[in-house]
Amino acid sequence: MKKSILLLTAAVLVLTGCKQKQDAENIIGKPVVNVENGRFTPEVMWGLGKMGEYDVSPDGKRIVYANTYYDMAQNKGNAELYLIPTDGSVQAIRLTNTSANEFNPVWVNETTILYARGNDIVRMDVDKKSEKVLATIETGLEGFKVSPDGIRIIYISDIPVKRPADIDKLFAGLDKCTGRINEDLMYRHWDNWVDEYPHIYLADLSDKSINIEAAVDIIGNQPFECPMRPWGGVEQFNFSPDGQRIAYTCRMKTGKDYALSTNSDIYVYTIATGATDTISKGIMGYDQNPVFSHDGSKLAWESMEHDGYESDKLRLMVYDFNSKSLTDYTADFDYGVSGISWTDDDSHLLAVVMYRGTDEIFSFDVNTKEIQMVTKDCHNINGFIIKGRDIYANEVSMQHPSEIFHYTIDGKEQKGQQLTAINTEVLSQVRMGRTEEHWIPTSDGKEMLVWLIYPYDYDSTRTYPALLYCEGGPQSMVSQFWSTRWNFEIMSGAGYFIIAPNRRGCPGFGTAWCEEISGDYGGQCMKDYITAADYFTKNTPQIDAERLGACGASFGGYSIYWLAGHNENHRFKAFLAHNGMFNFEQQCLETEEYWFTNWDLGGPYWVKNAKTAHSYANSPHLFVDKWNTPLCVIHSEFDFRIVASQGMAAYNAAKLRGLDARYLYFPDETHWVLRPQNSLLWHRNFIDWFDKYLK
Repeated sequence: MKKSILLLTAAVLVLTGCKQKQDAENIIGKPVVNVENGRFTPEVMWGLGKMGEYDVSPDGKRIVYANTYYDMAQNKGNAELYLIPTDGSVQAIRLTNTSANEFNPVWVNETTILYARGNDIVRMDVDKKSEKVLATIETGLEGFKVSPDGIRIIYISDIPVKRPADIDKLFAGLDKCTGRINEDLMYRHWDNWVDEYPHIYLADLSDKSINIEAAVDIIGNQPFECPMRPWGGVEQFNFSPDGQRIAYTCRMKTGKDYALSTNSDIYVYTIATGATDTISKGIMGYDQNPVFSHDGSKLAWESMEHDGYESDKLRLMVYDFNSKSLTDYTADFDYGVSGISWTDDDSHLLAVVMYRGTDEIFSFDVNTKEIQMVTKDCHNINGFIIKGRDIYANEVSMQHPSEIFHYTIDGKEQKGQQLTAINTEVLSQVRMGRTEEHWIPTSDGKEMLVWLIYPYDYDSTRTYPALLYCEGGPQSMVSQFWSTRWNFEIMSGAGYFIIAPNRRGCPGFGTAWCEEISGDYGGQCMKDYITAADYFTKNTPQIDAERLGACGASFGGYSIYWLAGHNENHRFKAFLAHNGMFNFEQQCLETEEYWFTNWDLGGPYWVKNAKTAHSYANSPHLFVDKWNTPLCVIHSEFDFRIVASQGMAAYNAAKLRGLDARYLYFPDETHWVLRPQNSLLWHRNFIDWFDKYLK
């Protein structure tokens, strides 16, 4: 027996040693990036680190953040945690070194953080780098928040969808069956089959453990989402300052009702009694992301007015628990807000505002309702944390990915100080194409912001090909974003001008500008695209009008298909469409969020009214007989928003028309292209296709 135990122990040690060695080999560190001739390429882009979640210590002296590096051979990334002082005095210190992904770092005191690793919640003393696993969430872990007093935790985990008994019996004995039976709508959403839904759980927290066995499901035995799919995370719930209440976001609908409505609400759960109150009664659109004031007397959140309009203006709503009153602080402000936060004295609310081509922090005075612009630069603020009078913001631009910048609450229209330097070493070797802001006249006498990005190594004595970029959304601003798919600096590095208009339908230019696209997909927004293309080919001598292409995804993909059918003078010499809508009647019945069809198209095609008649008459498939230009189509199997048959149909139509066409299909991607090797193929194909016709 002892011999067997010794042999077993030895075997375990050998296996453990092998596993540790294998894990060590799979750890992805900072890659060596070769920049040739200062050109920004897809390979250089995937060599950059990607900033993740971050948090500022209670004393405001240190920041912990997640950073992901990617390995092309392994075809994946690995997130680790880093520590940096807020004064930027020393370089970042790496806290973790595993083959797993660490995420959701949260400070619990000046020296201790909690974070997630897989399904584990881990505690670390950052000075000693000593770890302790406090709990393993067997049903999966998506994120968590700790109460202000540090004695409780809320975490997100999934509950499987249960089949009705009369359906479940049909699967008896069929353990290898892959069939699905659905009897309601919303059986899949964006990029996932709806096989589970998230709930938030409340558990006791100590230095040694989290009491998972006694965790309370705050939503209870109800098949509703909290946070809401597909975008919601830990921002959709918050503890009150005394730790006795929890405010959360939920859309208490399923199936067909869910597919037709955006009406979510803000709920407040009292821990002592288990009672839940609805705070946003009577508001019919999205209500989300509640934040308590520091004295606990008020609750702020983002609110949309209309049911079914997912791109409605996000209002800044504040509920006063004492007076039971509700105030809209954006009633006289024509822009939406997100990422709301209270100042320490509760005198002001700060929020990110999409404003005329950039995302900026604005301040809202709680007493006077005065609104002030806090930041102003050629950048996007993707989120921020307030500590006293200091603001620590996640900032990007077309020329740099996410880094943390420092601002102050007292400043006006200020530029930030960069604190982190994840990618400074690589980007310092790159010669980026410069970005210019142009306001040009539209065909109906208004002004439109268009970003013009210059080619890498621009020479004013030469001429260059150009690409018209068509934004998706459709209600999405062409801002100072950074993306691993639509990356303007890669296009610039390939030797192209990029013309990027904020056409009708883009938020950030007032509600009227944004709303004008609904029901008019083939109207003024398309005139805006053509206006931008013509303006720059006529007024920029370095742009060769005979080498103009156009590209876009989602609504941008629709735009390409529409422009292909309205290219009579052969303005565009090549097109590329990614995951675009091609046949509106087909799209109407293939998509999952039917509120979108109802609002933007006027309803399904069998509903006869002026809006639907105009919408469906502008379906690109009706103009295929006029297609005369080479077309590249890209689509992905797991895009449930705009399914792959749309792209396949467009490609087939182009080939039947006798056009030169190419079809790039990803069987394992979604509405986006997220896997590193797939992304490299995407970009290489993009450059190769346009080089073929524009160079």
